[in-house]
Amino acid sequence: MPYSDEDKRLNLSAGIASVSVAALLVSMKLWALWQTGAVSIGASLADSAMDLLISMAGLWTILYAARPADDDHAFGHSSAEDLVSLGQAVFVTGSAIAIIVASLRRLTADTAPELMSEGAGIIVMALSALVTGGLVLWQSRVAKRTGNKVVSADMLHYIGDFLPTIGAIIALYGARQFGWTWLDPVVGLIAAAVMLRGAIKIGCAGWNALMDRAADPETLQGITDIVSNWPQVHAFHDLKTRTAGPKLFVQLHLELDGAQSLNQAHEIAAQLKRAIIEAYPQADVIIHKDVWDPTRP
Repeated sequence: MPYSDEDKRLNLSAGIASVSVAALLVSMKLWALWQTGAVSIGASLADSAMDLLISMAGLWTILYAARPADDDHAFGHSSAEDLVSLGQAVFVTGSAIAIIVASLRRLTADTAPELMSEGAGIIVMALSALVTGGLVLWQSRVAKRTGNKVVSADMLHYIGDFLPTIGAIIALYGARQFGWTWLDPVVGLIAAAVMLRGAIKIGCAGWNALMDRAADPETLQGITDIVSNWPQVHAFHDLKTRTAGPKLFVQLHLELDGAQSLNQAHEIAAQLKRAIIEAYPQADVIIHKDVWDPTRP
């Protein structure tokens, strides 16, 4: 089953919010660059422009993946989620590596760089952190509710922007008040570690789904328990699962008493199917009915 209507609205709201925030940040940093001419703000502007492109791709994916099945895509379009989340994970990994390299260079530099910023630039960075923090909180709520991989990957990327922004503000204050010039690269390394951890998790999930890997062991065990304890089911075999975006595809063969009518066998399988879907609402279940042979091992 695809996302519920409520989950679709939540995913769409997260996508629209992401694009809106990225566009707002680009506008703010354009103004700050025009006011200050600071190279650091120019670099941050380039990063936000890239964020805007990624967010637009993410929004398109959310809309595309929500489309119902058609003649060309009988199983739906949800695999687009896995494909784009894998690409976003690669991008986040590259961004994290760049932050690590820059942070290590700053930590090992013979002369600590002087942290400076114009007032307008400080205000823009503070507002950027506020807006980005709000977006991350909303994306986190949506991702937990719907499990959307694109929203999760996009949230991870914005966390990668949010932490260095906060770190830069803290580092600026620490350098001015206490001479802690090392604080900025340390915060950068922490942010990069968070990004890498999340990118590996999201990237592996997208890769496994695209490679038709079976559902997680907990889900497999849950389905096995339901089928094993179902009345009038003597045995089952060939349980196969795979995932695509939010969907869980389940196929299995039931072994039923061959003396009963086809209507009775169908009703047993239909009730079992409803039970599996009730336990796993995003499941698409196909059940094949075989005649039980008590002499077969």
